[in-house]
Formats: sequence, structure tokens, C-alpha cells
Amino acid sequence: MSNRTKFILSALAASLIAPLAAHAHHSFAAEFDSTKVVHLEGKVVKFDWVNPHSWLYVDVTKADGTLDHWKIEGGAPSALLRKGWNRNSLPTGTKVVVNAFQARDGANRASARDITFPDGRKLDLASSYQSQQGKKDEPAPQPAK
Repeated sequence: MSNRTKFILSALAASLIAPLAAHAHHSFAAEFDSTKVVHLEGKVVKFDWVNPHSWLYVDVTKADGTLDHWKIEGGAPSALLRKGWNRNSLPTGTKVVVNAFQARDGANRASARDITFPDGRKLDLASSYQSQQGKKDEPAPQPAK
């Protein structure tokens, strides 16, 4: 195979992969709406400590007794570590109040603004909204054990 053919194939492969990489990591405004603030009160189902964003899963009981399952984006583990978090900061069953920005498509998916515990402590989830706003990394208090 000639060098020219290798170059053309490499360029073609790069052009096919680049959009996937761009889609994998998005800006806040591409996925969430800063005018759609949601106030969610529920229990933690799961906390995924993954890159490029952590994900908090919360079950919210509606007035009629049915459950809404919410997926809430937080920052990357490295950003959370700088704020005093660890992978065990939100154990299953923890009651939380989450203020967040809902997905543009109206799905039960949001980007966290803050999380409040029943004792009144607030934690910052280092979400993409806060990164976009230029919010400084400030240590968060540790949740109760």
C-alpha cells in the first residue's frame, strides 16, 4: 500500500471518528436548558463515579404515589475529588433534594446545580453548568456517614 493510500485511509478514519468524540463530550447548553430549573426530592438509587461525568440516579415520589426515575449529571471524578467527594459520598437510600437544570428534550435527565441533605448541608456536584459559569472549585463539606 502506498503512502498516499495510507494517508487517505487515515484521514478518512479520523473524519469518521471525530464526530463521535465531539458528541461524547458536550457543552451544557447543547443538552440542558438553564431556564428549566427542576427541584427534585427523593432517594439515591445509584451514584456512578465515571468519566467524563458522574451520574446520580434518584427516585422521586410524585403526589399520586408513582415514582419518577431521574438521571442527574455531575462533574468528573477528578473535579469531585477536588471538592472533597469520593465514590461513597452518596450511598443508596440517602434522601436528597437536588436543584438542577432539565434536559432540553424534557427527559428525566438534568445537570445538577446543588444537592441538599435533610440536615441542611449543601454539596456542589461540579456539573457542566458550573464549569460553564466559571465557578471556582471550592471544597464541599463531607456528607454524613
